[in-house]
Amino acid sequence: MAEKITRAANGTLVVPDEPIIPYLEGDGTGVDIWPATQLVLDAAAAKFGKKIAWKEVLAGEKAFDATGNWLPDETVEAFRDYLIGIKGPLTTPVGGGIRSLNVALRQLLDLYVCLRPVRYFQGVPSPVKRPEDVDMVIFRENTEDIYAGIEYVAGSDESAKFLAFLAESFPEQLAKIRFGTKEQTDGWQDEMAAIGAPRRDLPVEVGIGIKPVTRSGTERLVFAAIQYAIDHGRSSVTLVHKGNIMKFTEGAFRDWGYGVAKGHFGAVDLDGGPWQVIPEGRPGAGIVIKDVIADAFLQQILTRPAEYDVVATLNLNGDYISDALAAEVGGIGIAPGANVNYITGHGIFEATHGTAPKYAGQDKVNPGSLLLSGVLMFEHLGWNDAAKAIVDAMEATISAQIVTYDFARMLDGVEPVKCSEFAQAIVDRL
Repeated sequence: MAEKITRAANGTLVVPDEPIIPYLEGDGTGVDIWPATQLVLDAAAAKFGKKIAWKEVLAGEKAFDATGNWLPDETVEAFRDYLIGIKGPLTTPVGGGIRSLNVALRQLLDLYVCLRPVRYFQGVPSPVKRPEDVDMVIFRENTEDIYAGIEYVAGSDESAKFLAFLAESFPEQLAKIRFGTKEQTDGWQDEMAAIGAPRRDLPVEVGIGIKPVTRSGTERLVFAAIQYAIDHGRSSVTLVHKGNIMKFTEGAFRDWGYGVAKGHFGAVDLDGGPWQVIPEGRPGAGIVIKDVIADAFLQQILTRPAEYDVVATLNLNGDYISDALAAEVGGIGIAPGANVNYITGHGIFEATHGTAPKYAGQDKVNPGSLLLSGVLMFEHLGWNDAAKAIVDAMEATISAQIVTYDFARMLDGVEPVKCSEFAQAIVDRL
């Protein structure tokens, strides 16, 4: 009998044998990758005596066409009520209103962890020499940083008020905005005119964005990352930041992260610090908590990726890092993603790529991202056997060079299969 997933008193999920799970088919190629994904998820669940009662909800173009609303309240409430859901790629409306449907769902449900595991599948074409060295799990903070959406349009009343506030209360900070006053703007035009450029009378136009990073937001993310490392037998957690420049936001993230390691997990300084290690006698003994500057990290994931395991980072860094790592193992077409609140139990598992509308309905694209996101969902539900079966079958399928066009075009003499055929080949190998 189909039932809701619930939470026990200790916060763990109570998952029936036939859970009701909301899904968003997605826009564009969602019409192709969702049926393929559902086919494999249903087959793997059935293999281990489970079943999913799928409940369709709407967002994106499909919702707008049906209801006039890009993100209906009923959809948000379904994800809130049923705790766990899965979604294909969504179109973000152009112009005013919601900046991103994906970001809106994360913020409305406070899904503070964007979980992005990145690993190599044997047989996948890669631009690097040793893609098998890449095996990382990214914990990207999902609700803060410049993705909070606190921005003011250049030349707007809001921007002018913000500049006036700086002028009155923090004049030294205003001076750091290179063209934040009329005098500065006119001065530059005078310099340009002096070398023969036409002189223009320009207003003060400063686009302003605010980058909030909080202690509580950092602590819950880093706690989840370290706990994951303990639960999954990982060797290290790396705090990736740009604290050498943004000292009071990204630098604070680093410091608060180390505080979590010490205060919650009993970590001690390693070789005098700042790196730390969980000591013997504590859960996770031997796990190293370390940090690295973001630009150095982006270099080192190319030159020595095996040195990194679990990664905790802020929102913008995480966006860059997760896609850069995905490129090393075959691209975002095979990169899964999850958005999770480990306290409330809510989770939405999603394709990490865009809608690719020019390929919609062609049964052509790789369903791997959404399918592997379904694997993450199964693991989150505790259906680990079914999750492993999918991963093993998918790897066997790719190793047999049964692949969609995105991989086939990088392999000599390999003819691509359709999206649906790739899914069926995985089911045949379960």
